[in-house]
Amino acid sequence: MRIAYVINSVEGGGAALPVPAVARLLRAHGATVQVFALTRRDGRALPAMEDAGLTVRVRDGGEKDHLAALAWLDRTLAEWRPDVIWTSLSRATLLGQVVGRRRGTPVVSWQHAAFLKRANLLLLRARQAHSALWIGDSHSVAALTAERLGVPAGRLAVWPLFAADAAAPQARPWRAGEPVRIGALGRLHPVKGHDVLIEALARARGQSLYPLGPFEVRIAGEGRQRAALERAVAAARLDNVRLTGFCDHPRDFLAELHLYVQPSRSEGLCIAAHEAMQAGLPTIVSRAGEMPYSVRDGETGLVIPPGDADALTQALIWLLSHPERLAGMGAAARARVLERFGAAAFERAGAEVVARLPLMIANAPARGPRQSPARPANGLSA
Repeated sequence: MRIAYVINSVEGGGAALPVPAVARLLRAHGATVQVFALTRRDGRALPAMEDAGLTVRVRDGGEKDHLAALAWLDRTLAEWRPDVIWTSLSRATLLGQVVGRRRGTPVVSWQHAAFLKRANLLLLRARQAHSALWIGDSHSVAALTAERLGVPAGRLAVWPLFAADAAAPQARPWRAGEPVRIGALGRLHPVKGHDVLIEALARARGQSLYPLGPFEVRIAGEGRQRAALERAVAAARLDNVRLTGFCDHPRDFLAELHLYVQPSRSEGLCIAAHEAMQAGLPTIVSRAGEMPYSVRDGETGLVIPPGDADALTQALIWLLSHPERLAGMGAAARARVLERFGAAAFERAGAEVVARLPLMIANAPARGPRQSPARPANGLSA
């Protein structure tokens, strides 16, 4: 079985991050996997894919040149002749569906995000039948996929894209007299809510009824919002907040913290929050995507409404006022994530998906003739 894994880019983090683990399982079940990226972006996901032994073909193009991307994908897949086109994110899925339909190749499509741009939502809903199988990266995203795209249960699967590792580095418990180290990890984009975190930190300093103990905050990641976040930090005079840039070793970063915060406005699974729990950290998360189902409010962390700076302020004040409780909540968080997302669960869900592929291939129509790529529907957003 030859699987063409089509992704938007080899940007660090996001949907490209789980590709090596997914491909490893597919190959363990006898598949040959090759990755096709529609554009490069920062290329930070490429070394991990190559270290996993994957061949990665990256198109020399941008994010908006959809006709050129379609022509490249059609040409390269015609040469490689996959049995399955496996797509991730909207652009890769919509273009992969066009090529799959023309070539008589079944398409399997990930759904990762709780939010879709309106244009992509309308296009994916109209074209949902062109993917033989849809996979939600969590139970919450699978439910959204059924609701918003109208995908029937028979063409929908769940494969949580996180395999908890009991051997991952563990955070050292907070000790009296040291500052509480708070961290956030992810691309610097409005959807991640780092601006809400900065606003909440400024409010916490002024709203606490009694002095909080010393604490410091590290926000790891890069993105278009960096300059705006730096200005917000400076304006609030938060000299204990640092933007540390792209994180090459997220497990080591998390192991240095006492508390993790993920104030996202929208999420799918959110691997970073689950990796924080894996490290034995209590987490403050927004009620978005899978996070409120993984975090037990008051037991393994705190759950707040998305975009609510006041709620985040109160959550931070409460935990900073009771730092002796952080270690116990973190231990409960680690036990929770190992129970819910252990390696066996990841492999079992992946095996169930792989078992469906031979029938999809057998039922696919005959491969179509080589022809000029069709123009994609108007309104496609990257």
